[in-house]
Formats: sequence, C-alpha cells, structure tokens
Amino acid sequence: MRITADRTRCEGHAMCEALAPNLFRVADDGIVEPPADTIDETNRDLLQLVVDSCPVEALRLT
Repeated sequence: MRITADRTRCEGHAMCEALAPNLFRVADDGIVEPPADTIDETNRDLLQLVVDSCPVEALRLT
C-alpha cells in the first residue's frame, strides 16, 4: 500500500505529520513529503485516519 500526495492541494497544515510523524514530514517549502516506500498493511488504520484528517483532501491510499 502507498500514500500519494497531491502537492498542488497541500497547504501544509501538518495533520499527517502530527498523526504519523514516523511516516510524514512537511518540508521546508510547507508541502507534505509522504513515504516513498510501500507501507506495511499493519498501518492501514493509521493511514486511513491520516487521509481522512487532511483538511484539503491532498492524500490518498493506493
């Protein structure tokens, strides 16, 4: 499973980073950097929470 981020929608609210700091980072430019690697299925619930918590709907599970 992967997380994709629409960098044109991201406004740098950092909800993703607050909920899963070991997986997400808001870069110096204020835009999220999702993990580049495939994420283990055991993190599905956390990732769904992160996706659902993004106020601008910039994240998707794929």
